[in-house]
Amino acid sequence: MEEIIHIYHTNDLHSHFEHWPRIHKLLAERRQWHEEAGDEVFFFDIGDHMDRWHPLSDATRGKANCSLLNQAGYDAATIGNNEGITLPFEDLDTMYLEKDFEMLVANLYYPDGSRPEWAKPYHIYITKSGTIIGVIGVTVNFARFYAQLGWKLNDPIEELKKCVQELKGKTDVIILLSHLGIHDDELIAGMFPEIDVILGGHTHHILHEGKEVGFTTLAGAGKYGYYTGHVTLQIDPDSKLILKKNASLYDMNEADQDEDEHNIAEDYFIEGKELLAEKVAYLPSDLKAEPLQHSELSKMLTQALREWCEADCSFMNAGMLLKGLDAGEVTKYDLLEICPHPINPCTVTLSGAELKEVLLQTRDEKWPHMQIKGLGFRGTVMGVMEYDGIEFRPKGNVLQIYINGSLVEPRRQYNLAIPDMFTFGRFFPEIQRAEEKEYWLPEFLRNLLEWKLAELYNAE
Repeated sequence: MEEIIHIYHTNDLHSHFEHWPRIHKLLAERRQWHEEAGDEVFFFDIGDHMDRWHPLSDATRGKANCSLLNQAGYDAATIGNNEGITLPFEDLDTMYLEKDFEMLVANLYYPDGSRPEWAKPYHIYITKSGTIIGVIGVTVNFARFYAQLGWKLNDPIEELKKCVQELKGKTDVIILLSHLGIHDDELIAGMFPEIDVILGGHTHHILHEGKEVGFTTLAGAGKYGYYTGHVTLQIDPDSKLILKKNASLYDMNEADQDEDEHNIAEDYFIEGKELLAEKVAYLPSDLKAEPLQHSELSKMLTQALREWCEADCSFMNAGMLLKGLDAGEVTKYDLLEICPHPINPCTVTLSGAELKEVLLQTRDEKWPHMQIKGLGFRGTVMGVMEYDGIEFRPKGNVLQIYINGSLVEPRRQYNLAIPDMFTFGRFFPEIQRAEEKEYWLPEFLRNLLEWKLAELYNAE
């Protein structure tokens, strides 16, 4: 009789816990069904389960996400960039110490070349029928950012090559947990025909019935828990060859809603809010903020950006602040609520001529209403641009630019502070081309705002 192996997978939840109770319920029911039928079942998460926009994830530095994976009975997971580069070193290094599942990250190391005790490159499972399954995990190659945080991240393809060599001939099935994105998954399928299934994430791709690339089945379940993936393998009991593979997605929007589901998700939020109740400032009056208008609060954050980075000047889009702050006590939760982005400060060195070109581009009328998705941005529209250390003065038909009171000198080098998302998207070609960029990790923009508010308004 054929052996049936069921593999359930999630990816890129990004701490959107609205659907987590029904995902948990689905997995619990399916494990019971399959085990009663004598089939094998595995649960895997492909990274970015955590996102620090959510107060519980932010307050616990991801430990609450680890606990949720434990409770749902996951067998293995890998990390995404939200776990890897939005947490200080010590927080990531302690996030999974109480895990009940395998953490598979083949390309993550300490700087001395050793591996963290909570992670390993792959794990081997042996089913009741004796089928040997090798499961590998890799995460996206943001090596520069990992290095700044105190980690060493190797090329995932090179590490994958080592793992496949070690598992080839010793396993009957090889599964990859890949937080690399659909493009790399397709390349890997062509490079490593030994890999039978690639469970993907990072690019939030949705593969309703999977995708066949050569001998490999690719699967992806989108984002935010909208879908739960299910891959089924039929194995010949004697030869251990895969006879058939099937991939599908369950739409969690259409799943049966647990009567307490909303309350459970709300409780996660309330718990995080209570953990972030620490005072950071006391405001004598409201500080308003609105993306399409200049405000004292957005100017304050732009000033903090320049001062923190010790830059000559700075600019920032007002849409970074989702709303203002009311008079009275300001807590860490309040700052998370108005500035939830995992966006870091960045400085870039530009010549005066390049800086002038960038600043003239920031005055384009397209910016305020431009809608932004991705790049860490958690708002809706870009908003107006705020400046610090920068002044525009019309002279006849020419707009002159002054930096700290002095006219921009074309050949002089200037240090400009910006939100890091302006270095990732195709916003400003001069910034993209600039060779000298410094990312200030692990601080987020809200940490700079907290620093500035504490300086200006005593918390007592």
